[in-house]
Amino acid sequence: MSRDFGKAWTIARRDLRGRFIGLRLLIICLFLGVATLAAIGSLTNAITEELANRGQAILGGDIEIAVAQREATNEELAALKRAGTLSETLRMQAMARLPDGSDTQLVELKGVDNGYPLYGKFTLEGGQSVRAPDAQEIYVTPALMQRLSLAIGDPISFGEASFTMSGVIAEEPDRLSEGLSLGPVAITSLDGLRRTELIQPGSLFESKYRLKLPVTADPRVIGDRLVEQFPNAAWEVKTRDDGAPSTRRFIERMGQFLTLVGLASLVIAGIGVGNGVASYLRGKQGAIATLKILGADSPMIFRIYLFQIMTVALGAIVFGLAVGAIAPLAIIRIAGDVLPIKPEFAIYPLPLLVSALYGLLIAIIFALPPLSRAKMVPAAGIIRGESRSWRQVDRQSWIGVGLAIAAILALAIGTANEPLFSASFIGAATGILLLLTGLGALIGWLASKAPRPKQPLLRLALTSLHRPGAQTGQLVVALGLGLTLFATLAAIQTSLNNEIRSTVPRDAPSFFVLDIPVERADEFRAKVTKTSADAEINIVPTLRGIITEFGGQRVSELENIPEGAWVLRGDRGLTYSSTIPEGSEIVAGKWWDADYDGPPLVSVDEQQGAALGLNIGDSLTISLLGVEIPAKVSSFRKVNWRNFGFNYVLVFPPSVLADVPHNVAATIQIDPAKEDRLLGILPKEFPSISMVKVKEIASQIGEILDQMATAIAAAASIAIFSGIAVLIGAIAASRQARVYDSVILKLLGSTRAQILSVQAIEYALLAFLLSLVALGVGLFAGWFVVTQIFEFTWQPDYGVVLLTLGIGAIVTLGIGLLGSIPVLSAKPARALREL
Repeated sequence: MSRDFGKAWTIARRDLRGRFIGLRLLIICLFLGVATLAAIGSLTNAITEELANRGQAILGGDIEIAVAQREATNEELAALKRAGTLSETLRMQAMARLPDGSDTQLVELKGVDNGYPLYGKFTLEGGQSVRAPDAQEIYVTPALMQRLSLAIGDPISFGEASFTMSGVIAEEPDRLSEGLSLGPVAITSLDGLRRTELIQPGSLFESKYRLKLPVTADPRVIGDRLVEQFPNAAWEVKTRDDGAPSTRRFIERMGQFLTLVGLASLVIAGIGVGNGVASYLRGKQGAIATLKILGADSPMIFRIYLFQIMTVALGAIVFGLAVGAIAPLAIIRIAGDVLPIKPEFAIYPLPLLVSALYGLLIAIIFALPPLSRAKMVPAAGIIRGESRSWRQVDRQSWIGVGLAIAAILALAIGTANEPLFSASFIGAATGILLLLTGLGALIGWLASKAPRPKQPLLRLALTSLHRPGAQTGQLVVALGLGLTLFATLAAIQTSLNNEIRSTVPRDAPSFFVLDIPVERADEFRAKVTKTSADAEINIVPTLRGIITEFGGQRVSELENIPEGAWVLRGDRGLTYSSTIPEGSEIVAGKWWDADYDGPPLVSVDEQQGAALGLNIGDSLTISLLGVEIPAKVSSFRKVNWRNFGFNYVLVFPPSVLADVPHNVAATIQIDPAKEDRLLGILPKEFPSISMVKVKEIASQIGEILDQMATAIAAAASIAIFSGIAVLIGAIAASRQARVYDSVILKLLGSTRAQILSVQAIEYALLAFLLSLVALGVGLFAGWFVVTQIFEFTWQPDYGVVLLTLGIGAIVTLGIGLLGSIPVLSAKPARALREL
C-alpha cells in the first residue's frame, strides 16, 4: 500500500512540475476565502484580546462600582477602602462657556481624585504624565480646544466656577469604559467639579469608584461580597475581565457576522474549486486514459490527482493564511481611528487554524466529486469522448463529502458565541445554494420541453441550456450568487443610508436640555418663549434608577441577562406622568387616573416587558438613590423611539416619584435661525443645564452606521469576487463542449458574431430569470441582516437596488462573453484533431 502511495506521489509531482495551469481557479478561490476568514478572525481576536489585556487600564481598576445621581455614603466608602486602594471620579454633562458668553459647548465634565488613574497613564500632549489638576485648573481634549479656540492659560467656565485651561489631554486611560460621549471631555479635580455647584439633589451625574486589589484577590468574589453587603445601593459593578462590555459585545457580534459572511464567501469559492478541478481533470483526460491503458487502476488515478489538487490547495491555503495574518496590521494602520481600540499586532493561531480547516474541508467537499468521476470513467469512454462517462460518483466520495460538511457545521457552530445565530445563517446560505441548484435543474428541464423557436440563434441558445455536457447548473449557481450578492449589498447599504437620513425626523426637537432645576421650570419656559414665541417646549421630570427585581426574580441572582433585556444593564432613565407620554400608546392594561394616589404602579415599554417575561400585575422593583421602590405593572406601551423625544422604558404615577429629589429635562423645537441665539442665552441664565444639539447626536449615529456598512461591504465584496471566479470556472468547465459547438458551427458557415450572439442570448436568458430570483432572495437576506442582526428599520431604496441588480447582470453577462472569446478563436483543424 505504501508503495502505491509513493508511486502516486511521484507521478503527481512529476506531472505538476511547478506548473499550475488549469488549477489557477482553485488557487484564486481558496486564497480569497481563506485570506478573508483569517483576516476577520485575526482582527477580531486582536481587538478582544487587547480589551482583555488592558482590562485594568480600560476600567480604571480591578473593580468599578458606579452609581447614578448620588455619591457613596460614608459607610459605603469605608467598605470600599477596606477592600483595596480606592479612586473616585464624578462624571456629568455640562456646558462650557467662554467668560464673555460668546460661545458655549456641551462637554463631558469629569472630576478625578489624586489617586486617578490606578492603572495606565493619564498624559497630556507633550508626553507629560499627570494626576488630578488643581481645583482652579482644567485639562481639555483637542476637540474642545479647537471648538472654543482655546489656548493654554485661557479661562473657561462651568456652572458657577471659572477655570484656567492648563493642559491638553493626550490619553485618558479609561475613556473606552466611559461609553458614548455627547461632547468633548474636560477633566478637573473633584474639588474643582464641586466648585461648579452643578451637583445638586436630582442632578444627572454618575459616581464611579475604582479599586486596586491585592494580586491574589479575586475581583468577582469581592464585587459579589460588596453587593451582598449593600443590596439596596443600586450599584453597577464591573470587573477588569470585562471593562467595556458593550464594546466587547459589539466587536464579537460584528466579528461573528463577518466571519459567517467570509465562510459564505468560502463556500461560494468552493463551487469555483469544484469547477476548476473538473476543468483541470477534463484537460487531463488524455493522461488519465493513458495511465489506465498502462495498468493504473481507479484508486491509483484517484490518488495521483488527489495529491496534485491537495498540494495546490494547501499552497493556496498557506498563502491565504499568510495574507490574512498580516492583514490586521494594514487595517490598523489605515483604519485605526475608527476602531474602538488600537490593538498590538500579533499572530493569533486559533483563527488561522480555523480558517485553514475551513479551507481544507471546502477543498475536499468540492474536489471529491470530480475526482471520483475521473477515477470511475473508463479509458474507452474518454477516447470516445462520451460525456456521460464523467457523471458517475461513487458512494465513498459522497460519504467523504457528507463527513466534511458535518465537520464544517460542527466547526462553525462549535466556535460561535451564538450557536443558534450561526446555525440560522448557515441554514439560510445552504438554502440559497440548494434553491439555485434546483433552479438550474428546472431551467434545463424546461428548456428541453419548450417548443423549438424558428429563429436559429434563439433555438441554438435554448438548446445550449439542456444539451449533454451543458453547464447550466453551474452557470445558474454562479450567476445567481453574484446577482443575489449585488442585490443584498445594495439593499443593506441603502437601508443603512436611509437609517442615517431618517435618524433625525423632520419634527425632531432642536435641543435636549438636561438638569433644569425643577423649581425654575416655569422660568425656563418663559425664557425660551421670550426668545422665540413660536418655540415648542416639552418639559418632563427625569430621574435615574436601576431595576433590582422583576416578576419575583432578583436581578443580582441572574446568571445571564435575558436576551434583549438591555434595560437591566445598569441604571436607566425614569419619569412620572399623570397622562400617557407623547410618542407612546397603550397596548395592554390601562393608564392610571390623573389624581391616582394608591400603591405604586409602573407602565413598561412592551418590547422590554416581553424580554423580561412580564405580565400585567407582575412586580417590578427599582432602586432610586439607594431606596428600593416596589411597584406593580399596570400597562405596556408601544414607544416611538425614533421621534427623538423623551422616551422612557418605565413611567410611574406622580404620587410615586414626585417627592424624590430630581430635576426636569426639556425638548425645544425652534427655528434653526434662532438656535445659536438660544444657545448663547440659556447657559448663562441657567448655569446647571446641559444643552444637546440633536444634529450632533445624529452625526455620531451616522458615523457608526456608515462604518458598519463599509465593513459589511468590504467583507461581502470578497464573496462577489468569489462569485465571479465561480462564473469563470463554470465557463472554463464547459469550454471543451463549446469549442466543439463553435467548430461545427464554423464549418457550417456561421460567423463569429453569430456564435457570440448565441452565447449572449443564453447568458441573457439566464441573467433575466436569475435577476428575478436574486431580487427576492437578496431583499430577504438584506432584511434579515438589517432588522434581525442589527435591529434597525427596513427602508431600502428599491430604485437603487434594481439599478445595482441591472448593472450586476450586465457585468456578469460581460464576464461570460469575455470568457467565450478563446472559444471563438479555436482553429477548426486543430480542435477536430484534439477532439
